Amino acid sequence: MDQQPGHTPSYTHGTLLDGRIQYAQHRKGYRTGIEPVLLAASIPAHPGDHVLEAGCGAGAALLCLLWRVPGLTATGIELNPATAALARQNLQANNRTATIQTTDVTTAALPPIHNHVLANPPWHSPASTVPPGTRRALATHGTGLPRWIAALTAAVAPGGTLTLILPDAQSPHAAALMAIRLPHVTILPFAPKPGRPPKLTLLQARHGPPAIARLPPRTLHAPNGRYTPELEAILRDGAPIPFT
Repeated sequence: MDQQPGHTPSYTHGTLLDGRIQYAQHRKGYRTGIEPVLLAASIPAHPGDHVLEAGCGAGAALLCLLWRVPGLTATGIELNPATAALARQNLQANNRTATIQTTDVTTAALPPIHNHVLANPPWHSPASTVPPGTRRALATHGTGLPRWIAALTAAVAPGGTLTLILPDAQSPHAAALMAIRLPHVTILPFAPKPGRPPKLTLLQARHGPPAIARLPPRTLHAPNGRYTPELEAILRDGAPIPFT
């Protein structure tokens, strides 16, 4: 992915997990925030498990999960060919192995062999206003949350999990959709600061007694604006997030 002399590079270089992971991403369009790091931290994976990330982007969540849990068989699905190529480059740069497929999650007929499936899915209605830029449009709109969840719940092996990260306002709708096939759903919201309403939510579904449980919210930032010690451990050191 060399750039021609005198041209502004189309991607930027940075790091994840306090420099433990080298990470390149597109300069324009959807930009990685804390969501993929939180998502990766919430996956209860063990060495030897099969994991699938739908809409993997440039590979941030997969890289964080592969760093924390060695020995995984990992697959990423990304519809945009340029972003999928960047994910492969990021994996190679970090000496991590995963298969990146360039396909549509909702039409891929994913086999139910994955111990853990994860996604930061597009949650806007396809009929709503689409943001400029193809990559950002795919990341936020896609083909609709119900179709994504139907495809992803079907890909979970017996005893496995499906984990999503979404705006908190979407959590009741998403939890109901997840519970159709994976009836035991736990919702873990994150509030920006103490006393503020949650804006971001992790949802994890599995087979088990039918129940949708909402846990007390965790806090992202202390009153001084810094990340809480718990969040620092997750974002910098790759600490896991227990759903308890």
